[in-house]
Amino acid sequence: MEALIPLIVLVSLAIPVLGIAGFIIALGARSHARVLEARLRSIEVRIAERGAAAAPPAAPAPEPTPPAPERAAEPSEPPMPPTEPAAEPLAEPAMPPTEPTRAPPAGPSFEERFGTQWVVWVGGLALALGGIFLVRYSIEQGWFGPGMRVFTGALLAAALIAAGEWARRTERLAGLATLPTAHIPSILTAAGTVVAYAVAYAAYGLYDFLSPGVAFVLLGLVALLTLAAALLHGPALAALGLVGAYVTPLLVSTERPNYWALYVYLAVVSAASFALARMRLWRWLAITAVAFGTLWMLPGIVDVRTDVLMPHVFHAAAGFSLVAALIVAGFLYGPPAEPGRIDDISSAALIAYLAAAALLAMASNHDGAALLAFALLVAGTMAIAWRSEAAAAAVPAAALLAALVLADWSVDVHIEHLIAPGGPAAGAVPEPAKAAFGLHLVLGGALAAMFGSAGFLAQGRSEQPTVPLLWAASGVVAPLAILVALYYRIAEFDRSIPFAALALLMSALYAGAVETFAKRATRPGLAAAGAVYAAGSVAALALALTFALEKGWLTVGLALMVPGLAWVAQRRPLPLLRWAAAAGVLMVLARIAWEPRIVGADVGATPIFNWLLYGYGGPAAAFWIGGYLLRRRADDVPSRMVDSAAILFSVLLAFLEVRHFMNDGNVYRPSSGLGEPALQVCVGLAMAIGLERVRARTGNVVHDLGALAIAALSACGIVIVLWLAQNPVFTSEPVGGAFFNLILLGYGLPAVLAAALALVARATRPMAYRVVAATLAVGLALAFITLEITRLYHGPVLTVGPTSNAEQYTYSAAWLAFGVVLLLLGVALRSQPARLASAAVMLITIGKVFLLDLAVLQGAFRALSFIGLGLVLVGIGWLYQRLLFPKRGAAQAP
Repeated sequence: MEALIPLIVLVSLAIPVLGIAGFIIALGARSHARVLEARLRSIEVRIAERGAAAAPPAAPAPEPTPPAPERAAEPSEPPMPPTEPAAEPLAEPAMPPTEPTRAPPAGPSFEERFGTQWVVWVGGLALALGGIFLVRYSIEQGWFGPGMRVFTGALLAAALIAAGEWARRTERLAGLATLPTAHIPSILTAAGTVVAYAVAYAAYGLYDFLSPGVAFVLLGLVALLTLAAALLHGPALAALGLVGAYVTPLLVSTERPNYWALYVYLAVVSAASFALARMRLWRWLAITAVAFGTLWMLPGIVDVRTDVLMPHVFHAAAGFSLVAALIVAGFLYGPPAEPGRIDDISSAALIAYLAAAALLAMASNHDGAALLAFALLVAGTMAIAWRSEAAAAAVPAAALLAALVLADWSVDVHIEHLIAPGGPAAGAVPEPAKAAFGLHLVLGGALAAMFGSAGFLAQGRSEQPTVPLLWAASGVVAPLAILVALYYRIAEFDRSIPFAALALLMSALYAGAVETFAKRATRPGLAAAGAVYAAGSVAALALALTFALEKGWLTVGLALMVPGLAWVAQRRPLPLLRWAAAAGVLMVLARIAWEPRIVGADVGATPIFNWLLYGYGGPAAAFWIGGYLLRRRADDVPSRMVDSAAILFSVLLAFLEVRHFMNDGNVYRPSSGLGEPALQVCVGLAMAIGLERVRARTGNVVHDLGALAIAALSACGIVIVLWLAQNPVFTSEPVGGAFFNLILLGYGLPAVLAAALALVARATRPMAYRVVAATLAVGLALAFITLEITRLYHGPVLTVGPTSNAEQYTYSAAWLAFGVVLLLLGVALRSQPARLASAAVMLITIGKVFLLDLAVLQGAFRALSFIGLGLVLVGIGWLYQRLLFPKRGAAQAP
């Protein structure tokens, strides 16, 4: 019996609220009828006046001629209706000349606004706050007893309301109602209603003078008084009175909060404000009331006690019901709605209270009552949107909130597992309860079935394409998201054949929906809905593969959605599908950011063929295909996002595979040495070369920027890491064998790749790009020659032992030979950068010979160094004169 008491109280409270709403609607209908009657009378008077003005004055009877009867019949023709555009210009010439129109008067000055409006508004607010603060101060000082406090507050409220009514009637008698001033009667009445709210709330919530039923009736009377006064005084009273009523519980506080009293009070205030907004069609008032109502959901929301949770449930349900009854256009007592038009206020108001219920469910650790209330509100949202298309925008919001609530439950870190101790301690140690899945399984299944069936059945009901598209998106996204949330919590990313079967069933249902839509007659939005369901079929199939295989395949499954969606978007050109493919990229990125190793520590120790290859290579290939398919129709933001992801995942695959190979499978281990950065630079240069070839064929800006970015990163790695930070001359790191060593990997191979990059970019990049690439190639090659000579003379550690005369001479000879090779290549390829690089190497060699060899070398090595340098320079001069710049004859025959 005790469990039925809250239900009885709720029913008893709902009856007065509905009575208030009905009474207000009746008043509104009566006032609207009066307005329409007055307008009809004014239209009739105007028609009669214009008919009299259009009739010409009586003329003397003309001589009886044949055309006379026709001319006499002209005035008897009925005048043109006043609604026709041509009627007024025809009557203009007969009107006497009027006085020239005067310019409209200028707006009120600052002084006028200050003296006639602002001070009155502030004064009314001060009156209301002063009354509340006076009551509060009397409580703190202990001047009066509780009964006297309530009585004096009621007298103050009555006095302010009476003063406002007296001022209103006096103003009408004096004829001052048209003055552009702040409405003093409405300000006084608003202050009185605020004090009345405070007095009634204090009598019930603070002093327990009133029972819940009496308090409800009294608050309802105050709300009706405020509503009636606002109908007479206008929006100023509505703004000050009703907003003040929402703020009153903050000013009149108590150390023992009574949530039932608070939310019953707010329900009455919301009913009054929504009814007033409906009658006067004040959208700002509806928005303000909804905002205040949802914000009042926050106090005590984390308290899971029943005496706190149930009032919160009541507040969410009451606010949602009032919005549905009075605010939603085209539903119950709401304003009329245009067919097929989505109303922002109708949808946003439902979404606000639905979000408050979702927040309550998550804050209460998914208490059964909160979850049940949220599910009922979701069902109510769909029923309202089914009846009124003005609230259709609330359907996808309800789908996202349902998925969010179940996702919050699925990723809960406080999961209770069954831990059964064995041995002698079995049964002696308290065991935690099993994690309960039943309620959420039922809830998730019911919500998924509801969204899926409603999204399918809603197709073909509307004359506008947007509404069925919203239903279709909700019917696809919500079931898929709910399935993923349940799978994560129950299966914990392990293989699950039941979940794979459910995903496969959903894929088949979505594919069947596509075929059904294709056979129907053409209706607005049907083609777009078919595209959405086709995308859902692809996504469900990818999830089925993910659930049936290992847990790391979730990343691959999500990535496979992208080319599937791109293929569907190519067949059915719907912009939403292109953005869905881009959203799939973001989902994969989020999954990678959560665990870069894809499967944690089980990535495997096998080089190349490990989970990094599957977890990054699969998405990279999927994104390359998806970007190609999207680019075939348009080069827009979604296609560029997919192309960027393809490049990013290719780079990440190469980078992580190198780290995996160089660090024995541990990609998180900090490594040092020349080997890993050398491999990274080689891979970066190779990818830059590949992207240069790709961008030459596609002309895509993403491929262009990707090639530039990778080339720039590789150049920074060469200069900062290879030449400076990890140079074996500076680090004394052993380089390995005589020829196949770290020098070949870190300098020889990158030199070849940098030269290849310079050659590939000859016809596509500006001269500055090619000069930088050629300079890096020459610098790497010169470093390779120098370090390799050092390795041959000093062994694996390049800093061991002195430098001999033969070693110094070998440096000079090798540099000269390298310069000659560069010159010959420049001549053969007709490459000016190669010839300029040869000249730079020659200058370096000349400087070494004249500055270092002259001071260090002794005997024959010094002579050989200068002789070799001289012969080479003479040969270079001869080569330039004969091949590059031959001297022309002084006299030639014309």
